Amino acid sequence: MSDSVSDCTEQPRSAVTEAEVEALVRGICFKTGPPRTLGVEVEWLVHELRSPRLPVTPERLEAAYAALRTVHLRSALTVEPGGQLELSSPPATSLMECIGTVSADLDATRAVLREHDLGLVGIGNDPWHSPRRFLRQPRYDAMEACLDRAGPAGRAMMCTSASVQVCLDAGYEEPGPLGHGRRWWLAHQLGAVLVAVFANSPLAGREPTGWLSTRQLLWMEIGAGRAGAPPLDGDPRAAWARHVLDAPVMCVRRDGGPWDVPDGLSFREWTRSGAPRTPTHEDLDYHLTTLFPPVRPRGHLELRMIDAQPGEDGWIVPLAVATALFDDPEAAETAYRAVKPLAERALSRAAPHNPLWIDAARSGLADPELHEVAVECFTAALEALPRLGATTEVRDAVAAYYDRYVVRGRCPADDLLDELYGTDRTLHGKDLRT
Repeated sequence: MSDSVSDCTEQPRSAVTEAEVEALVRGICFKTGPPRTLGVEVEWLVHELRSPRLPVTPERLEAAYAALRTVHLRSALTVEPGGQLELSSPPATSLMECIGTVSADLDATRAVLREHDLGLVGIGNDPWHSPRRFLRQPRYDAMEACLDRAGPAGRAMMCTSASVQVCLDAGYEEPGPLGHGRRWWLAHQLGAVLVAVFANSPLAGREPTGWLSTRQLLWMEIGAGRAGAPPLDGDPRAAWARHVLDAPVMCVRRDGGPWDVPDGLSFREWTRSGAPRTPTHEDLDYHLTTLFPPVRPRGHLELRMIDAQPGEDGWIVPLAVATALFDDPEAAETAYRAVKPLAERALSRAAPHNPLWIDAARSGLADPELHEVAVECFTAALEALPRLGATTEVRDAVAAYYDRYVVRGRCPADDLLDELYGTDRTLHGKDLRT
């Protein structure tokens, strides 16, 4: 994203106090102003081009990625711990600019991978392979050790998951449909709808998990301190600053040797105790990258709850829908009214650990209330897309998704399960998910 939505990474490298942490987070992680830029981060599983179920050796991945690094891309190319590939767009001033940039970069990426007999597949969780770490770096050694304390979900998240992450400006300082407080609240309520609509990870180890978005289940199992959201009943800046301070420290970095992985040390406690060493501004910057809430404020808002989508251009639909529902004032107002009744199901627990998000991840649009809201929101998005300059091709893609999935109360995960069972799972009125 642009300078107006920069990450919290430009502080002097000196000791930081608890009060400074709160002030820095409040001042930097919500950059307000007119919503003018957007971006997208698309993650992909990399597979054998002709036999996707066969594992790709680390040597072949490394050779392909070395070739990719010689290609000029406008998007940033990164590799995730399990070898997943991610393209992060530069900030775009329009939906079509963003789509054009990433589409061109994906074309170039696929061409290089084809030369190595590799391809990209859009699924939220690897349905075939168990977690296997490709990157061996101190950061990921420490992350694995930390997340292992909560069970196996952390390794799966690191090595077998993939997503579409939509990045939007935080919005105006003032109240209103595009105000930052409204957009922060809407992101968390609409987030459950996006989980349900785009669920695409029903399998693990070639077997159904009982969840349409297993990827979302993994985030919940990691724990609220690492992957949860702050309460939504107050000022977003204050709530996020408290969350950052109270979140557990993943690791204390060292210049040489393995990094320390403290157990149960919050960043607040670290600033107070100064042990095992005094935390610095750089440690705060790093700490922020180890928190994985469903909506992460990084100057802009990063929507992290959408599973990777099937097809070469499947990522365009969630990008277009989210952009329309947040950046078009009329569609934003419609979405806000539509999701308000859903907030009652969230009770007092923060996303993604409240009943609404759990139902969305498990049942998708089979949930009647989520289905009703999804229909209303997609209708509003389709009406807004011409106002945002979306081309006929983009509007047709969203309309096709609406007809194929949303109207019918389905999601891409249903297609994967139908393929597994070789039949319609609602045959004779019996839903085989239950």
